[in-house]
Amino acid sequence: MRANILNFNKQHTCHINSDYLVSHQNQVFVAETTDNAPSSGEMKEVKCRVESSKDLESLENVNEKDLIVKRDAKTNSSFLHSVINMIGMLIGLGQLSTPYALQNGGWTSSFLLVSLGVACAYTSHILGKCLQKNPKSKDYKDIGHHAFGTKGRILAESFIYMEIFMALVSYTISLHDNLAAVFSTIGMHMGWSPAAHLSTSQMLTAVAVAVALPSLWLRDLSSISFLSIAGIVMSLLIFVTVAWTAVFGGVKVEYGIPALRVRNIPAISGLYIFSYAGHIVFPNIYTAMNDPSKFTKVSIASFSVVTTLYTSLAFMGAKLYGPQVNSQITLSMPPNHASTKIALWATVLTPLTKYALEFAPFAIEMERNLPDSMKPRTKMFVRGIIGSIMLLIILLLALSVPYFEHVLSLTGSMVSVGICVIFPCVFYMKIYWGEITKPVMILNGGLVAVGVILGAFGAVSSSKSLFQSLQRGHSA
Repeated sequence: MRANILNFNKQHTCHINSDYLVSHQNQVFVAETTDNAPSSGEMKEVKCRVESSKDLESLENVNEKDLIVKRDAKTNSSFLHSVINMIGMLIGLGQLSTPYALQNGGWTSSFLLVSLGVACAYTSHILGKCLQKNPKSKDYKDIGHHAFGTKGRILAESFIYMEIFMALVSYTISLHDNLAAVFSTIGMHMGWSPAAHLSTSQMLTAVAVAVALPSLWLRDLSSISFLSIAGIVMSLLIFVTVAWTAVFGGVKVEYGIPALRVRNIPAISGLYIFSYAGHIVFPNIYTAMNDPSKFTKVSIASFSVVTTLYTSLAFMGAKLYGPQVNSQITLSMPPNHASTKIALWATVLTPLTKYALEFAPFAIEMERNLPDSMKPRTKMFVRGIIGSIMLLIILLLALSVPYFEHVLSLTGSMVSVGICVIFPCVFYMKIYWGEITKPVMILNGGLVAVGVILGAFGAVSSSKSLFQSLQRGHSA
């Protein structure tokens, strides 16, 4: 879900030619060509020295004099590459729940799904406008800082970290649920366990998380940057296999979809919003483009594709499985089909590609706040311990609150709506105050109001449903 991370070691001297792009934790550092730049077609090498005890932080302190990259069509992302990156960012965990959301909200709720796609495409566009206003801004936090100073940065960081944490809880719940489906025929009893009746899926989930745990101790994240690509591939594979099963899986039954279920709209709005959660990475896509002026077209193309895919998948799943559709569409697919097994394993493997990369922003901020006098090995130990504790908390929460749809909806309503809808509009109005027209101001103010309403009602509805599920689970 995040951009690949390229790590520069302490006091490492590197040569960078003109078609080299340095990407670092949702930031892309590009310096303008100097007046003495070579003519077009020539390769210019420059020497840069990065000297810092904080490997992951060092690139943020690089001066334009230290890193000069020729900015041409070869150095940055093309239009097509940017579209692929944004689509890969958007297609993820949320796609599993769209059939469930449509079935429970009614077919008219598809207008809400499409409308949110349009709204999020617009807020992606205005994030690009905010970056254009201040070239020094490189990421979502910088936009918040530009708009409201330190308070804006802290607010943006808080919501980013909350979304990461809650999303990882949802990923772990999905891991648990799909592992249970994969190994549904296996019985396993752990007689030595004090829990006495630890389920197979719970034990396997703990084992899977333990396998991913060492990746949090790595300080050189370039060694695991391939996980970002793997996560995108897994997400796309899930969609393809689900669509293949729906079309060629031999499922003959067709259920009707209710027109509208008003009381379910607040809860499913959180599921829909989470499906479009990706705005914290969009500034990275913007800064990586060779022609940032095309970022709006990239947003329109990407959200058009993703919204079409989500809507198609929602109707396919709801039509095929009806009221029995699971909150994760992979769990409703015919169990003996090869495509189902592929989808289940892709869903199982996806969380394992997320833990280290999702933890990276928190790790960078944590290392920045550690004393400079602390040795690098000590910092690595602190990083690993805190990361392990966080992952253990995530595992315990996922096993204690195994209600995927409620947690995902709560995440979308309480956190993602702020990052995707509310904050971009507020930041944009603050940064461009006095420059934008009254209709645009009304549009952004209206989106903020809608976001607040959907978020508030969705959070209350999801919390209530989650509490009721927990009560039923304890009484069972």
